[in-house]
Amino acid sequence: MPERLSAREVLALVADADSFRELPAAPGDPRPDGPLAWRGYDASRARAAERTGEQESVVCGTASVDGTRAVLIAFEFGFLGGSLGERTGDRLVAAYVHAREHRLPVVPLIATGGSRMQEGILALTQLQRVARQSVLTRQAGLPQVAVVRDPTTGGGWATLGAGADVVLALPGAQVGFAGSRVRPPDADPCAYTAEAQTAVGSADAVVPVRDLRSTLATWLTLLAARRAPAAPAPVPFALGTAELPDSGWDAVGRARAAGRPRARAYLDAYFAYRVQISGDRCGGTDPDGMLCGFGEHDGRTVAYAAQTGTATRPAGYRTAARLVRLADRLGIPVLTLVDTPGAANDAEAERQGAGAAIAEVFAAVAGARVPITTLVIGEGGSGGALALAAPGNTWATPDSYFSVIAPELAAAILKRPPEEAEATAGQLRVRPQDLVELGMVRGVVTPADHPRP
Repeated sequence: MPERLSAREVLALVADADSFRELPAAPGDPRPDGPLAWRGYDASRARAAERTGEQESVVCGTASVDGTRAVLIAFEFGFLGGSLGERTGDRLVAAYVHAREHRLPVVPLIATGGSRMQEGILALTQLQRVARQSVLTRQAGLPQVAVVRDPTTGGGWATLGAGADVVLALPGAQVGFAGSRVRPPDADPCAYTAEAQTAVGSADAVVPVRDLRSTLATWLTLLAARRAPAAPAPVPFALGTAELPDSGWDAVGRARAAGRPRARAYLDAYFAYRVQISGDRCGGTDPDGMLCGFGEHDGRTVAYAAQTGTATRPAGYRTAARLVRLADRLGIPVLTLVDTPGAANDAEAERQGAGAAIAEVFAAVAGARVPITTLVIGEGGSGGALALAAPGNTWATPDSYFSVIAPELAAAILKRPPEEAEATAGQLRVRPQDLVELGMVRGVVTPADHPRP
């Protein structure tokens, strides 16, 4: 059973010392036993207040997290199970309004069982109020980083939690729309955990309690920094050879070589530090095919979506689209690294909506208002690679290629024998220098120890 922290304990855990300032609370409900005249409701609230020292199930205020100011919303599970009622809704609305007025990120620290039964449908409608405030805050270009504690269920998970830009979860926390008292009798309890939600892409990371403040501070530093209009992310230096390939088939062989530098090496060289988002929020992840997140490069935040050299799964494309849309809302430039033989095309990928997922990335890149910089670091296999490429600002390394389709498949489509794949690669003009001549890429980048062309 994970440790359940009170609202004040979790605030003390994440906020800098003596920095928390509580926001004024709305007046209490003057109606006897609440809006439904639920017998004994006043007494229940009084006992909850005496037990917890709080007057409602949320404590809202401003604080610094390692120097970054934010609006913190801490749930008190000891107050009627952290449930949401009308007065809870009033406090949440006031917190979000304050965040927008003062241009502050919002950090919900959630522990709730859902809507308050004693207030009936009026409690349930608070979810609409919360959703509206979240949307307005998103439209204002302010980040929302949620921390889901034990338990986070019902509407609190479906709005403040899963609706946040980034979701961090405490180990072992119960997280799910259905709480333990309303699940089917044969439900697997392991499906309703922080770890399970992270595995299926509904949360970004499980963070140990001891690391929560530092992890949250890193996210807030990267996402909430005051920034001028975004300039393009600088093109990374090449990490492999400086020599250009002699032939198309040579370019293909270099890009497929096992020892060629891959995405993680490029990200490590480019960023001073970085954090990763995970999952498409639709039940999927592609940890082996797509790396997405935010990092610090030369003192400013850059978002990244990087293919790793494998066939990219639909969840990878949806995660990349999520990354580009979030960066666009926050005014953060994007770096994409292209390296895939193509989109996964097995039957399961088709069932998971491969075409629609790729379309999401094409749309996100095409519609982005922030600049996107692309470097082709390996294989550029057809539309599954092109989806991540920035029109007009794509570059290539000497050990990369880009093709309408793999040369072997092109030969097969053209009804040529397999041994003609090599000649077909030459005809397709897939070499990086060919791509420059064709106008598909702006230039070929070189290693750091060579001068830029």
